[in-house]
Amino acid sequence: MTNKKDDTTLEKIVSLCKRRGFVYPSSEIYGGLAAIYDYGHYGTLLKNNIRDSWWKSMVQMRDDVVGLDSAIFMHPKTWVASGHVGGFNDPQIDCKKCKNRFRADHLLKEYGIDADKATLEEINNHLDKLREQGKLKCPNCGSTNLTKAKIFSLMVKSNIGSPTEEFTEENVVYLRPETCGGIYLEYKNTVDSLHKKLPFGIAQVGKAFRNEIVARQFIFRTREFEQMEMQYFLQPSMMKEKYKMWKELRWQWYLDNGIPKDKIKWHQHEKLAHYATEAYDILYGFKSLGGFDEIEGIHARGNWDLSQHAKFSGVELNYTDDGGEKFIPHILETSAGLNRMLLMFLDFAYAEEDVNGETRVVMKFPKALAPIKIAVFPLLRNKPELVKKAKEVYDKLKLDYICEFDDNGNIGKRYRRQDEIGTPFCVTVDFDSLEKSDVTVRDRDTMEQVRIKISDLENFFKDKFSA
Repeated sequence: MTNKKDDTTLEKIVSLCKRRGFVYPSSEIYGGLAAIYDYGHYGTLLKNNIRDSWWKSMVQMRDDVVGLDSAIFMHPKTWVASGHVGGFNDPQIDCKKCKNRFRADHLLKEYGIDADKATLEEINNHLDKLREQGKLKCPNCGSTNLTKAKIFSLMVKSNIGSPTEEFTEENVVYLRPETCGGIYLEYKNTVDSLHKKLPFGIAQVGKAFRNEIVARQFIFRTREFEQMEMQYFLQPSMMKEKYKMWKELRWQWYLDNGIPKDKIKWHQHEKLAHYATEAYDILYGFKSLGGFDEIEGIHARGNWDLSQHAKFSGVELNYTDDGGEKFIPHILETSAGLNRMLLMFLDFAYAEEDVNGETRVVMKFPKALAPIKIAVFPLLRNKPELVKKAKEVYDKLKLDYICEFDDNGNIGKRYRRQDEIGTPFCVTVDFDSLEKSDVTVRDRDTMEQVRIKISDLENFFKDKFSA
């Protein structure tokens, strides 16, 4: 067995995801819906394992962080107070020939112009200069017939109320563009009901929605996605110490989940939001995307969010410390994209190996995150005694692990199927198993096989997965 040259492409990962039931295009039988995806059986299991690992490290193992599951719909004033209604938008430019649309700031970046924080007027000035020089062209078709940039709102609108009401600004609500808004709105209830003392955090996992101009790169950037966010409320004097602490904790989480140090790095933001004092991103080096890109952000947000919601709601959101001092807490945020993390682990796990002149595709997920932990096979599906014994083994193991019973095709094909799913161990029941009460256990990564007594399987797998 030898590793092949690493030429992992996004196309290979997309193909495997559909072929093996990780991710499907949504509404495919109707032609699909751009940048919206459904997660199949193995994708759901993998996503849940990543989520549970995050939740364990952020909530279960900590005394200073509590959980929340806030509603997707919130009072419309929420997004006015947060600045999303007035300022959550991107500059859009259209090609009149091929009808494609692009983010104008991303297009300018291809010409070496950083317009990330530029105003609409500044962006159009840059575009006009490129037009005058004859350089501005459509990235898709090469046409020079491009529109001026205009503002494109990223907010997704809906409405609540009587189904006979017209869709008007009076009854419009928004699907939340990020999950932290719900945390800010439940800060007061959390303090009042749980009596938390500063510093403390509120964590949640949930759906968010953004009407992206150009959603791309498979599940890396989509219009419906899941965030794992934690807002940590503290006194201003604590920020430096706690910011360092959370940077170290979040970095270690990636190492603990099998991502090597050389595959992640820090990126410090030089241009900050007006309320922020510091912002770092954790970047992962994607093989399939051709470089490093953002997975998680850690931000020092000040007290702007709670101050805005206190101002617009008229409800006091002060905290009173043990000395009787009243103040609005400052916020430290950790914000990760669950869908991006799933793509990260797919990208990291994907490997091609040469085995006796044939290519073996194998997903080398960290064992704790693998969708299926153990697959159980009868050597032959048409031998009732083998099937019965294999079912007995399967029924025993599935009490402690997510397992799969597989009797479809020959053993070689079953191994290859489980390799592509990323199953760490396969257990085969054969005729010797009936006489000696043992089975063959095959390791995904080494493909080595050992005979283990059925009565010893519990301790065998306990050692393997704890390691």
